[in-house]
Amino acid sequence: MHYDVAVIGSGLAGLTAANYLAKLGYRIALFEQHYVLGGLAAYFPRKNHIFDVSLHGFPVGMIKSCRKYWSSEIADSIVQLKRIRFVNPQFDIETTFTREDFTKILVETFRIAPEMVENFFIKLRQMNFYDDDRQCTRDIFEEFFPGRADVHRLLMEPIAYANGSTLDDEAITYGIVFSNFMSKGVYTFEGGTDLLIKKMTEELMRNGVDIFKCSKIEKILLSNDQIIGVRANGIDVECRAVLSNAHILNTIKNLVGEEHFSPEFLAKVHKARINNSSCQVYMGIKSEEMIDDIGDLIFTSGNEHFDSKELKDFHTKSRTFSLYYPKTRPNEKPMCAIVASMNAHWDDWSNLDVANYQCEKNRIIEDSVRCLEQFIPHIREKIDHIEAATPRTFFRYTGHPCGTSFGTKFEGLEISMDLPGEIRGLYHAGSVGIIMSGWLGAMNYGVIAAHKLALNL
Repeated sequence: MHYDVAVIGSGLAGLTAANYLAKLGYRIALFEQHYVLGGLAAYFPRKNHIFDVSLHGFPVGMIKSCRKYWSSEIADSIVQLKRIRFVNPQFDIETTFTREDFTKILVETFRIAPEMVENFFIKLRQMNFYDDDRQCTRDIFEEFFPGRADVHRLLMEPIAYANGSTLDDEAITYGIVFSNFMSKGVYTFEGGTDLLIKKMTEELMRNGVDIFKCSKIEKILLSNDQIIGVRANGIDVECRAVLSNAHILNTIKNLVGEEHFSPEFLAKVHKARINNSSCQVYMGIKSEEMIDDIGDLIFTSGNEHFDSKELKDFHTKSRTFSLYYPKTRPNEKPMCAIVASMNAHWDDWSNLDVANYQCEKNRIIEDSVRCLEQFIPHIREKIDHIEAATPRTFFRYTGHPCGTSFGTKFEGLEISMDLPGEIRGLYHAGSVGIIMSGWLGAMNYGVIAAHKLALNL
């Protein structure tokens, strides 16, 4: 078998890169180690339910990107989430998460001067990856909203859940993501992740992409620091270039091998910080027990103040509820599902023995149900399936170091972009640098990397 490009991994970056290159006329092989495509943008069935792993919300820019790089049919299925709620000891508010509504809340509820709010938005919009800006997110907040811990919480909590960033991360990792969201609100895909991946798969096949599921890439093959192929399930496949959607550190250390990189490049790699992971609790609601509309996304916490460390603590009191009403899958039998998401540390989960691991999974299930009861009384009686995922779960299905959900911290993006300078024909796209996380960031980065690859193929 011979291809122009082998794409490793079918996360949104890998899928979009493969489709982009195929439409340019290149022969593409897409390899996925799992039996379904999607990476972390995946789904799984249980009983009568289909649970979405990460279909929690993305910026309006997804509509334009899907229309340009996929199809109008996919783009037209993207709809706005109208009710975003924040419930914690400091405030209880609801917003459409549009810039207009958010500005109104900051001015009228939090009593911030309108010009200060506008200047804050302008500052974020002007941020650029190539600027040498040493500010961290905490610095930005103190510059515009000094001493206002309540405002800091309002601004930070949803982005921390979206990409794992903290108050002490580089300000650009906050600014770009927040600016994307803070435009016209938060959106989702009507029909669920399963329908989205089905439509993307059909588009890939129409464009001639050969898709290989259950195909684990064991090695990227080189000759004189030039890509010549990949080894999948023990079989060597020739190709002229590789675009890896695997974790950037896996790509360098395991799929290629550090011996093929320069000492200067490796020095940067060894300093790259892995981002944190997640826990999730999936709850399926009995078909005869429909729930009231209590909101689409609920950021809730029992913690008195926002704290980046508490957000990832083993016993965190902070979580997001993503609610999937029958409208999410309008063509299916009416069903509801709820996913509780919590940021997490790998070290808290990695060394637990079987008994303690199951005990802690049961704990986060119980904590999530108890928290949900404040919004939906008697919710326990309405649930007919419940299970939990941990960083170990994400590691099992993605192979990401430490089960990370958000790739690397800021420095990972430069490493990812510099790969072709080390190995001819090797490119990477995926969750790196925080600003290239989430559905929109991953998809657009897939296009950026694929474009660079095509220019040099």
